[in-house]
Amino acid sequence: MHMIDKLDLHYHTDGVAVLTFNRPETRNALDLAAMRCFAETVKALHQRDDVRVLILTGAGEEAFCSGGDLAELSQYPAAADGAAMSTLMGDALLALERLPFPVIAAVNGYALGGGSEIALACDLRIVDAKVRFGLIHVKLGLTPGWGAGQRLLRLVGYSQALEILLRGRAMHAHELLQWRLVNRVVEAGTALTYALNLAQHIAEASPEVVRSIKTLLQAGLNQPYTDALHTERELFPALWAADPHLDAVARFLRSRKQ
Repeated sequence: MHMIDKLDLHYHTDGVAVLTFNRPETRNALDLAAMRCFAETVKALHQRDDVRVLILTGAGEEAFCSGGDLAELSQYPAAADGAAMSTLMGDALLALERLPFPVIAAVNGYALGGGSEIALACDLRIVDAKVRFGLIHVKLGLTPGWGAGQRLLRLVGYSQALEILLRGRAMHAHELLQWRLVNRVVEAGTALTYALNLAQHIAEASPEVVRSIKTLLQAGLNQPYTDALHTERELFPALWAADPHLDAVARFLRSRKQ
């Protein structure tokens, strides 16, 4: 276990890493120090070649992350302060999104405002049945500032994204499934367990194949169609000639002879 100020980062031997927001006394809200720590941690993870899957979750049983710590952030009311925070966390979540391995949000309670922005920057979202998840910015006189507007648009489309942002309310688990904002709803208290099982399954696959799958799908989000097709086609030949594919073919041929 590595203590990183207000975050805990734990590396498992199977290539799974778990990053925990660790301010349960504030429902894991992020003050500026925690935001800086988060940004530095994500940057450092880009240099790790032993991590195959990252899980984000919250300490305690009440919250994943309830967003920014308004008690502290209210001390920084100027537009320049807002710009600095938006840049800090916007860049951090873009770096999170661009990690070469899958990132799973194990959402174990409140994920409001900035907390929901963090979850939307993850590749997969597993949520607890008692979750309260909400892009509630409009009720605070704000828009999303860390990239959640664009991620939401790409997930659910323009009209539904507009309704979600204009309603600005915390949603229950069944609504998140209805809006296609999450991959799975699990029993209360089991989001992290489910995410760990999923991560361990992913970690058993070839890391080159897993990274390539993420790369080709992100190309489809960020590139014109023909360019994304080219990216997908470029990834295939090296994998075709690599040991994981050759070994799988050999196993298949052996099984046919038995």
